[in-house]
Amino acid sequence: MLREHPVIEAHSSRASRWLRERRLRLALWIAVLEGIVVAVRGDISRWTVVVIAALVLLLYMSLRERINWDAGRQILWIVAASQVMALLVVILAFVVGVIALVLVGLFAIVALVYLFSDLRRT
Repeated sequence: MLREHPVIEAHSSRASRWLRERRLRLALWIAVLEGIVVAVRGDISRWTVVVIAALVLLLYMSLRERINWDAGRQILWIVAASQVMALLVVILAFVVGVIALVLVGLFAIVALVYLFSDLRRT
């Protein structure tokens, strides 16, 4: 009977393994905190989040193969993933906002139709 033993990668350090095990959770928390900051502070626009996410993603794509330090690659992945998640939140907020505006417009049209149809009776 063979026993499974965890394999430690040759170029990994204790810090890089710790980051790898927790990178998704860290990225989610960073995205949540960034979303709260953007929601609370009025001077940070959605476009700021879009530009920062695009720049960080470009930085990740250009540096991921060049970084030899495994913990550095994990940190870069965490930062890039958190920015993409924050970008998804901005896109979702935009879509929800557009849907809300469309619904308000439809309700206004229905209300006007009702009011004008009622005008003939009064």
